[in-house]
Amino acid sequence: MPRIELSLTINAPVEKVYAVARDVESFPDIMEDLQSLTVLERSEDGNRTVTQWVGIIREFNRTVKWTQEDIWDPQRYRDDFKLLKGDMDSMSGYWQFTPVNGQTRFDSLVDYEFNIPLIGALINALIHKKMTANLEAQMRAIQERAEQPD
Repeated sequence: MPRIELSLTINAPVEKVYAVARDVESFPDIMEDLQSLTVLERSEDGNRTVTQWVGIIREFNRTVKWTQEDIWDPQRYRDDFKLLKGDMDSMSGYWQFTPVNGQTRFDSLVDYEFNIPLIGALINALIHKKMTANLEAQMRAIQERAEQPD
């Protein structure tokens, strides 16, 4: 199963970065390849969400849809997520936000499997490149928003 691991240092306190990351409703406004995101469920404390995503893969002229569950842990500044259903075969991972000298280290890990019928193994490298670029764009969008002055 392919894995993506990325880290980024954000010049903002962990509380602010974590709050920006939890504001998933704003993601379509700040992420170019995300057509829409709908919150289907949210626990009373907000620590569990079920969201429906529609991403755009411009290279294939198609959209990718999935529903995921996120478990947010405000004490550990962490989000664990997993695919519930969708166009991908599987997806799970986490976002970890760690305070470091007034800044925040943002670590992301995603395991996924995404097979497009009739295209085959030759396209797997392109899919991995696209998944990595999308994750980097998500992380940079969170960074840009968190580093803005209040």
